[in-house]
Amino acid sequence: MKDFEIIDCHIHPFCRASENTCFFPETVNADNFVDELQRSGITKCCGSVIRKLKNPTFEEIKELNREAIKFRNSYPGFFIPGVHVHANYSEESCRELETLHATENICWIGELVAYFFDYKSYVTAGMNQVYELAQDLNLPINIHPYGLEEIEQICQNFPKLSIVIAHPTADKNGISTRYELIRKYQNAYLDLSGSGLFRWGMLKYGINMVGKHKFLFGTDYPICNPAMMIEAVKFEISNDDELEAIFSGNFKRLVGQVN
Repeated sequence: MKDFEIIDCHIHPFCRASENTCFFPETVNADNFVDELQRSGITKCCGSVIRKLKNPTFEEIKELNREAIKFRNSYPGFFIPGVHVHANYSEESCRELETLHATENICWIGELVAYFFDYKSYVTAGMNQVYELAQDLNLPINIHPYGLEEIEQICQNFPKLSIVIAHPTADKNGISTRYELIRKYQNAYLDLSGSGLFRWGMLKYGINMVGKHKFLFGTDYPICNPAMMIEAVKFEISNDDELEAIFSGNFKRLVGQVN
């Protein structure tokens, strides 16, 4: 089998122990985080720094974004920062996106994890302002959904905004409803991070149903084992064109050519 560039669109790097999402945090630290990803075969990666915050200020949200950019600067050419916005701070979120897009060349929003940052919905008047701007700036957004009804509303209201749903889930109905949604909306995609890939046939079925262009490779590292995720895709899919699209091509298409 040929070697593929593998871009992991969904990781969570960290600089402090409080941001380490690994179930067994003593097994990974800020020093060996990248070594383990590269050892698994990951070529590049993208994601957001997350920390559970109760009623956060926007300065706390900005701090996480600055940490992601700092991580990018420590590993240039390898890590692509995903940035946060917040439903309770729409004006501040828009200014943050405009600033980081202009000064730091950001190309990805998320993964947004609302329950980590104490807001209850992705569909609010304030978030609509953010989506409008993200659409104008051509910034894809990776969302951990509360429910697919909200994702569908966003897809309907912002048809030129690329929406990447985080996680297939491990439930057959959950997987199937995600497939139905990404088939229905041209601007909807699914990242493969977290649970789901261990359900044999899940990816092959999805490609047959919606096409290879709808899936982005992701792991949710350090929660999940990246090597297992890579091998799961390779073991189920033997077509090189499909593998290339999933491992890197679809991500590149959404953000533009990765430098």
